[in-house]
Amino acid sequence: MPKIAIDYTPAYEQGGGIGRYVRDLVTALSLIDNQSDYRLFVSGASKNTLLDQVGHNFSWKPTRISPKWFARLWHRLKIPLPVEQFTGRIDLYHATDFVLPPTLQSTKTLLTVHDLSFVRVPETASPSLKAYLDRVVPLSVKRADHILADSQATKDDLMELYGVTPEKITVLLTGVDKRFQPSNIGELTMRSKYALSDRPYLFTIGTVQPRKNYARIIHSLAKLRAEGHDLDLVIAGGRGWLEDPIYQAIQETQMMDYVKLIGFADDEDIPTLYTQAKCVVFPSLYEGFGYPVLEGMACGTPVVTSNVSSLPEVAGDAALMVNPYDVDAITNAIRSIITDSELRKTLTERGFEQIKQFTWEKSARQLHQIYTDLLTGNLN
Repeated sequence: MPKIAIDYTPAYEQGGGIGRYVRDLVTALSLIDNQSDYRLFVSGASKNTLLDQVGHNFSWKPTRISPKWFARLWHRLKIPLPVEQFTGRIDLYHATDFVLPPTLQSTKTLLTVHDLSFVRVPETASPSLKAYLDRVVPLSVKRADHILADSQATKDDLMELYGVTPEKITVLLTGVDKRFQPSNIGELTMRSKYALSDRPYLFTIGTVQPRKNYARIIHSLAKLRAEGHDLDLVIAGGRGWLEDPIYQAIQETQMMDYVKLIGFADDEDIPTLYTQAKCVVFPSLYEGFGYPVLEGMACGTPVVTSNVSSLPEVAGDAALMVNPYDVDAITNAIRSIITDSELRKTLTERGFEQIKQFTWEKSARQLHQIYTDLLTGNLN
């Protein structure tokens, strides 16, 4: 029975993004493999709060040492404290969040790199985080036996920017959780809960930070309102970094009454937030994958997204794609969707077809095969 440790820390720490990726992938893995001995390594945790969601062959390996302290010990002080000190002896370690810890020489290593946005669009990254990632990610990429990329775009970036050979990288597409489907459950309660008006709204989701391009969406909202379109913009996401230009855009455009920053939305509310929106607007400057595109489609809502990075892979022909730096292009795409019922219908139908390519079961089966191939020497 192979012993496989997975870094479950993002699932424990983060509500969305990489946290959701790790939670959903591990849950799907537990449904297809009840034989392997899985150890979920969690830093900064003392007790199990999540294992009831997975199978009997998954054990919880927590430590009170926080991720920040591990970063200091492993990557600043370079103390060779192997992760096996916490997981026990293992055959394979899967680092799910960019950085590979010290491991015993006998342990196979798999590293997930979600994106290289901190290299591609460095102006959108927190300076301290960028400095850390610039130091540790190339070293982790070099050390890992194999690398997972969330998209072909990220694989291409790894090859171009870090010189990784294509054979060392596998693209592992993610899935869409089944809870994302058209929903009007509790719409009135939801509007009250998040202090939303009764006006139609555009919806976007993600941490409040420059890469999500919220300032340009706000300028597009101002243009549309000036044309007579009575719309709000609802932004669901936690506080991030380099946020001032976003708040400045709200003030400059005098959109204070029409931009609703609701913070983290509860999981049970997000499908309804997507469904009730006139349009999902996600013109990100760079994404390793881009969950909101698929989640919006799964909820039957037309999507505007970017024509850069991984987003064309995710969107296919089921969304309107724009230059994310062009406010007029973003505005024109939103206007087309909110005024053209036939276009909305076409995009909705295409969206339902597009999401069929992305299932967590498919992702988990591919991941299980990658584990098997690494352990048997069939994958470099």
